[in-house]
This record gives sequence, structure tokens and C-alpha cells, in this order.
Amino acid sequence: MKSVIFASALATAAAFAPAQVGKTTSSLSAFADELGALPPVGFWDPAGLSDGISQEKFDSYRLAELKHGRVAQMAVLGYIAPETYRFGYDLTPDGSVSTSDIPNGLAAVTAIPFLGWAQIIAFVGTVETYGWFTSPTGVIDLPDDILAKRQTAELQHGRVAMLAVLELLRHDAQSLAGYDQGLPHLITGLPFIYDN
Repeated sequence: MKSVIFASALATAAAFAPAQVGKTTSSLSAFADELGALPPVGFWDPAGLSDGISQEKFDSYRLAELKHGRVAQMAVLGYIAPETYRFGYDLTPDGSVSTSDIPNGLAAVTAIPFLGWAQIIAFVGTVETYGWFTSPTGVIDLPDDILAKRQTAELQHGRVAMLAVLELLRHDAQSLAGYDQGLPHLITGLPFIYDN
């Protein structure tokens, strides 16, 4: 019994020992000053995706992060906006499917007609192929400090939107599967808008 108490006291004393400071790797310091590296975390790469990669590869990862963030921001808006307002347009030439007939959330995937998906994919592919710039060169003319601040904010907003859309999809999938344990539908069928 005394040995258990002694071991417990020894473990408690070890908790107050100063923490060992780890060394940073060269790849971490190579990208430590990139946009999106903010205090208190700094450059955060827990999976080690940037270990030993070139600047070109890092730039392609950053471009993918930026693109996914922009898509996620639009997805969050597209997920929540139909809860409050819907356009009353026909989606088919014969008027058999209207925008008000399409359910919210994941259920909309199967409700949209094939030609609707073809139009969506064609539009996104066209924008992806030919670009959509606000200036002829595609470069925003701002001072460097303001441009860096706006680019960092866009990265942050995209990161939050990626988490938000994943949570919206998770919640909707859980509700569709019947695992919501009797909870009201918090997003698809907003309780403060509709009386369910």
C-alpha cells in the first residue's frame, strides 16, 4: 500500500516538471511563413504532408485547399439558404419538376433529374477549364499587406466552411439513417422557421 502511495506521489511530482521542447524540422520551417500560418498554432501539419516536398508541390496543395474551401463555402450557403427561400422555377421543360419539389440536404441528390446534373457538371467544368476572372490578367491590384490579409482570411473561411459542410452532411446522413434518437431535425427543417 505504501508503494502505491509513493508511486502516486512520484507521478504527481513528475506532472510539474518542465516540458521538453521539441525540435522543428526543416520542412516545417520552410513553410512557417506561408499564408494561413497563424498564432497560436502557427504552421499546422499534423499529418506531415509537407515533409520533404518542394515549393511547387506545396503550392499545388495550397491551391487545392483554396479551391475546396471555396466550394465548401458555396455548399454551406446552398445547404442553408433553401431552408428560408426557394426560387419557384421549373427544372424540366414540361414543368414536372420544380425547385420547390427538390428536398433539402442529401435527399436532393436523388431528386435532381439526370439532365440537371449534366448542366451542373457542364457549368462547373466550363468555369474550371476557362477560368472566371474579374480582371483581364486575373490579378487583384491591392497593396501586398492588404492582399495577404485577405488571402489569409479566405483560407480561414474556407477551412471553417469545410468543417461546417462535413458537419451538415453528417447530421443529415444521421437523420436519414434514423440514428437521430428522436431529436428534431436541426438543419434540414429548421425548428425556428418551421413548426415541426
